Amino acid sequence: MAETGASPLPPTPPAQTPLSRAEHFVWLTARVLEQRRFAYHFLNGSADAVETALTAYLNEDDGYGHALEPDLRGPVSQPLHTAHALRVLDAIGRCGGQRVERVCRYLTSVSTADGALPAIHPSQRGYPAAPFIPVVDDPPSELLATGPVVGLLHRNEVWHAWLFRAADFCWQAVDSLEKSHPYEVEAAVTFLDSAPDRPRAEAAADRLGRLVREHRLAALDPEHLESYPVAPGYAPGEHHFAHDYAKTPGSLARAWFTDEEMTRSLDFLAGDQRTDGGWPVRWRQWAPGIALESRPRVTIEALRTLRAYGRPIG
Repeated sequence: MAETGASPLPPTPPAQTPLSRAEHFVWLTARVLEQRRFAYHFLNGSADAVETALTAYLNEDDGYGHALEPDLRGPVSQPLHTAHALRVLDAIGRCGGQRVERVCRYLTSVSTADGALPAIHPSQRGYPAAPFIPVVDDPPSELLATGPVVGLLHRNEVWHAWLFRAADFCWQAVDSLEKSHPYEVEAAVTFLDSAPDRPRAEAAADRLGRLVREHRLAALDPEHLESYPVAPGYAPGEHHFAHDYAKTPGSLARAWFTDEEMTRSLDFLAGDQRTDGGWPVRWRQWAPGIALESRPRVTIEALRTLRAYGRPIG
């Protein structure tokens, strides 16, 4: 006779970690590039797969387009797309060689008269673009566009003729800053973190950190965001935090914040993961699909920042 008794309990599902929740979100929503990037950073995926996915955005002029940076639509190459591509290549250890040499030729072709980059080249005209990045016929050089590119190329010991004047522009722009906004400060940090002249970079970063604190460009108490201004032209609630400036403990911007301030910032970042597993986009959403394409990238960067500071992600 068969034994009778209570049915066995079903197995307990494994506890969901921030990483596992984010993985589900990425597979559900992300472009192929972000899927490959997530796999590389967190699942032992290959750098070759990331590079192959990135190549889909490459144009014949050796710049990148096709909405790689989601706020700029259309096929044409743009400096902001190309900076995004260099960040991807840097993160997988592939920011060098012939591909980057060709990228530098593209950068030379779109530079302004002073040898630096505009935020948007006029070729964007006729294609959709975020209204907060206007397209003009004779755009000025921007630290926002030039700083990250110069910083990443210096970080990877790339030397090209384009870099000399572009680096001079960045130094002049950083040294003359008397007021700024968070994205420009982040661009300056990327430049300074890899500038070859370390004493000069450290001095400039110290001055920039004082500016950030004096102008309240970092929300140091995330529990009371109403106490911090939002930069002109930014979306309501588009605050920036200590971890946005100091994405790793080795950044020069880390010295701008106390241990307590950084802990609060990282606590806020860890708690900002949404129920669907992704992190939110805080900048202005001006068209359908922008957040959908941007959130996986934001999610990958949030996890990388938490891991860089030793926070458990799973």
